[in-house]
Amino acid sequence: MKHVSWVLALVVGYVLGAVTVGAMKGPPLFAFGRGGAGALPAPAAQARAQRQVEDPNAVYRIAVDDSPARGPADALVTIVEASDFQCPFCKRGAATLKQVEQAYPGKVRIVFKHNPLAFHPNAMPAALAAEAARAQGGDAKFWAMHDKLFELAPALDAASLAKAATEVGLDATKVTEAVTAQRGRDRIERDQKVVTGLGALGTPTFFVNGRKLVGAQPLERFRALVDEELAKAEALVKAGTPASAVYARIVERGATQPVFLPGAPGAPGAAPGAAPSAPPAAPPTIYRNVTIRTDDPTRGPRDAKLTVVLFSDFQCPFCGRVEPSLKQLESAFPGQVRIVWKHQPLPFHSNAMPAALAAEAAREQGKFWPMHDRLFGNQSALSPDDLASAARAIGLDMRRYQAAVDQRTGAARIAEDQKLAAQVGAQGTPTMFFNCRQVVGARPFEQLQAVAREELAKAGRLAGPDVYAKACAANLALPPAAPAPTVVPAAAPAPAPAGPVQGLTLRPDDPAKGGARAPVTLVVFSDFQCPFCSRVEPTLAQVEQVYGNKVRIVWKNQPLPFHPNALPAALAAEAAREQGKFWPMHDKLFANQQALSEQAYVQYAHELGLDLARFDAARRAPRTRARIAEDQALAAKVGAQGTPTLFVNGVKIEGAVPFEMLKAEIDRHLAGK
Repeated sequence: MKHVSWVLALVVGYVLGAVTVGAMKGPPLFAFGRGGAGALPAPAAQARAQRQVEDPNAVYRIAVDDSPARGPADALVTIVEASDFQCPFCKRGAATLKQVEQAYPGKVRIVFKHNPLAFHPNAMPAALAAEAARAQGGDAKFWAMHDKLFELAPALDAASLAKAATEVGLDATKVTEAVTAQRGRDRIERDQKVVTGLGALGTPTFFVNGRKLVGAQPLERFRALVDEELAKAEALVKAGTPASAVYARIVERGATQPVFLPGAPGAPGAAPGAAPSAPPAAPPTIYRNVTIRTDDPTRGPRDAKLTVVLFSDFQCPFCGRVEPSLKQLESAFPGQVRIVWKHQPLPFHSNAMPAALAAEAAREQGKFWPMHDRLFGNQSALSPDDLASAARAIGLDMRRYQAAVDQRTGAARIAEDQKLAAQVGAQGTPTMFFNCRQVVGARPFEQLQAVAREELAKAGRLAGPDVYAKACAANLALPPAAPAPTVVPAAAPAPAPAGPVQGLTLRPDDPAKGGARAPVTLVVFSDFQCPFCSRVEPTLAQVEQVYGNKVRIVWKNQPLPFHPNALPAALAAEAAREQGKFWPMHDKLFANQQALSEQAYVQYAHELGLDLARFDAARRAPRTRARIAEDQALAAKVGAQGTPTLFVNGVKIEGAVPFEMLKAEIDRHLAGK
């Protein structure tokens, strides 16, 4: 039987850098393939990357505008709630806000901003239902629906939304129709653009008179911040500012993007008093051979000493955030920088591919960059009508434009860019290459400027139209870094595997489910913060249900370095494993993936009946980090660079693949083929 495996394209996480391994005594439990009886590699110490810390005293400019509000308009403290109805920690945060209102009667106003996260499938329908409630009965019905949705959560399917509508006195049929027609989505996406632009990437996030408070914080934390802001507001009133104008006065000069302390380690939203440290680490020096077509959209001189190739997505908020930094870069080095665009529309951004096709249609008429600027100027308006409006605004021949869009004439070029992205490891957006040097993410201008200076200095006296090729050749000749992930485009068949991976060793105490002597072992390298890892979990549950003791599922930790909560979550899971509760902790972490925090881990341990002192000690013990690092070293050895990566009796399958794909591979092994 001919075997074909499929690989899911666009795995968003991958490990940057190499892992140094040594030797560890003791034989493995088992190994796939011949020659697999060698010892497990021991990890080298892994330095934690520096991360920027957000300034806890920063004030952000977030308008009340026409958002649903509860409380007096002249309240001295306004709390903006950026939330998601499916997020369990948002439910907890909403309950705390009611305590805040009771504690400060008449002094606090609550304003709601939508932030339905993409990997909560019921979050957007619930947000649409709340907007439908507002359309029927104003803010009063919005808040009634808000409270009912959080009461019913996580039951937020269509029947639950209709039930909620009925219970708060709405016409449930009209609510269902509004949800189906997605009426109100523009308002929701507008909210989301505002709050994510201010760095509210997780839920819940609160802004107390413009000051950010991240997560389902306890009442005491809210009290401390409200008291501070109340005192400031009262001082403004005494100085002559009308109470109704206090909020506008406080936020009028607020920041419009995240404000960071200079070089302190920690996660965004860290508590006050975090100790300053060294500046964040520079982007890793990884080089990839990134080819350019002669007709790629280009801005800047062809003979520029620095070419920045940008893989981007018109719907991605981080891509929108990096655009001003790139323009600053061009201004800082006039005549020395060329920007080259490559399409990378991500599959979970529903408007990204239509926008890319529209941009390609504009390119055919010589107006790619005007269309590019229009699309990034309003990322929440990417419907077909919005795209056509943008085309008219930049003066395109609309008959040619519409024909190009309808016939998808740019699809082949876009697919070619996506294939190149996979080859060079540009799976997330934005990913840039500075003379073939990889820079990942919406980095601030200062970091991009530092990389540009280094690459311009290396380019030295290079000149001529082939300066990019020469600069890249010099960079690619440097000592190699981590290998690029091997990924093929979506729905494209991968070559048949050469055979089981050698040396995929397991420990006797690795977390495992299924028969101990199962003929098929499925090893999962995963990350508790990775959305694709969460997406594959139902598939693995289906494997358990269908195959029972014929398949054993074994967990391996692979917390990726750019997921700040992944390692702490892995430590919590390992600490639970020592008390026999790995899988219950595993389930809680994935169920609450957007609310991973120190508070959450302790709460889950309490709910699982763990000895909290033992749990806390284990999380901090060197042995726990060593186990995780062993898994990471093994991942590097067997090529599990992205998450999730699965091995079925040693045969690698990458990504959040559908059940049918796993079933085909499992059945092949059960049949002895």
